[in-house]
Amino acid sequence: MYKLDPPPLLFESSRRGRFTACFPSSDVPGRALDDLIPAAYRAETPPPLPELSELDVVRHYTNLSASNMSIDTNFYPLGSCTMKYNPKRNERLASSPGLGAQHPYQAENTLQGLLAVLFELQQFLAEIAGLHAVSLQPAAGAQGELASLLVAAAYFRDRGEKRTKVLIPDSAHGTNPASAHLAGFEAVTIRSNAAGLVDLEDFRSKLDDQTAVFMITNPNTVGLFDPQIGTLARLLHERGALLYLDGANMNAILGAVRPGDMGADLMHYNPHKTFSGPHGGGGPGAGPIAVRDFLAPYLPAPLVARNEDGSFFLDHARPKSIGRVRSFFGNTGVLFRAYCYIRSQGPDGLKQVSEHAVLNANYLLALVRHVYPVPLGTRCMHEFVASARGMAREKGIRAMDIAKRLLDHNIHAPTVYFPLIVPEALMIEPTETESRDTLEAFAATLLKIAQEDPAQLHEAPHSTPISRPDEVKAARTPVLRWKDAGRSAEGVAS
Repeated sequence: MYKLDPPPLLFESSRRGRFTACFPSSDVPGRALDDLIPAAYRAETPPPLPELSELDVVRHYTNLSASNMSIDTNFYPLGSCTMKYNPKRNERLASSPGLGAQHPYQAENTLQGLLAVLFELQQFLAEIAGLHAVSLQPAAGAQGELASLLVAAAYFRDRGEKRTKVLIPDSAHGTNPASAHLAGFEAVTIRSNAAGLVDLEDFRSKLDDQTAVFMITNPNTVGLFDPQIGTLARLLHERGALLYLDGANMNAILGAVRPGDMGADLMHYNPHKTFSGPHGGGGPGAGPIAVRDFLAPYLPAPLVARNEDGSFFLDHARPKSIGRVRSFFGNTGVLFRAYCYIRSQGPDGLKQVSEHAVLNANYLLALVRHVYPVPLGTRCMHEFVASARGMAREKGIRAMDIAKRLLDHNIHAPTVYFPLIVPEALMIEPTETESRDTLEAFAATLLKIAQEDPAQLHEAPHSTPISRPDEVKAARTPVLRWKDAGRSAEGVAS
């Protein structure tokens, strides 16, 4: 149900004749509109844009921002998404005119500073991965997955091999099978064993000469490092297949272990997770990929390269490249933030990032596991998956009830119902940037919620403008105007 009146839309606040800015009379001779824009390209009537004062606009967006949850205002224990603090220094540097005023169509000799940064970032990411070559072009982690599988497909095609299958653990991120399908492969599921790791016997039974790639997240989505990774890599390589590492959980192993040293042949990074770029909101994003030397010819082009005289250029002359996967040469704003973060931390600092992330997750696990059991593992890496199955069976309190109630405490909900191998899953990741005080307050809140009246929890949250919408109907037929929704919010909220 609706709780509070949300602010009106700008269109509803519009008043005819209001202006955001008032300009003085022009001292430049006017020209007829027909001379500037041919009639064929003009609308018959002006677009129905809202007419508002500047103060109206400022207050509208300021009030909306105050209603939002954000990493600057709330704790985000969002498992598998690493919602950590975005250093404001990086934001200031990324908005500097030297970066923000660049344009991708500029001549390369006017982009040398930016290209030098991107070249160095390629080197950093290759070293952190323990691999040989990097493309910065993919626009997101999921597109990095897809680009990596397209690289693998091009590699096997160039060798005259027809391989059709990609093996994927049942605990994998949902984008893994989607990327495999889009790249033209059949996705084959590998079961997890009772410990939450790859079932080695199931893996052996499905690995054959048609296998192109095995996609693994390590640590995996239940927060466990799979020590079988070396064996998995050896079995794959004996069959001529490739090991792909989903880099979503690199926040747990930075500076401690490198994917290439584990046997990975290719991987992607999520700079917004691992290197503190802004996260969410639909983008913009980045998903750089790193590969072994024999896969480098197939990387998306262009790559940033260095001439013998030390200058930098965009290398398009890559005949085996899979081609562009996005416009230009990458999302430089996000990539630049990652560069700043890596330079700020240095090798020792990056290792401490992971150590603190793992410490925070294990501390939080220890505080709550007596009420929220963790079915897989007595310890974890950077995240863990608790289960509300017992509470659901005994009290009717489900994971969704807990997630919704946390909103009343100004805490963003953790990931719920994923991974699917844990019933009533609560996937929790505190990250390395949260203090002990925050972790203890969050744990106390979780324990308090577990003792509350189930009937009240079913109605939570109680303090937000909307409590529990019919999420399927809201996605399919959204009601965007408050006056159209009405106080009953029929069709929008239950």
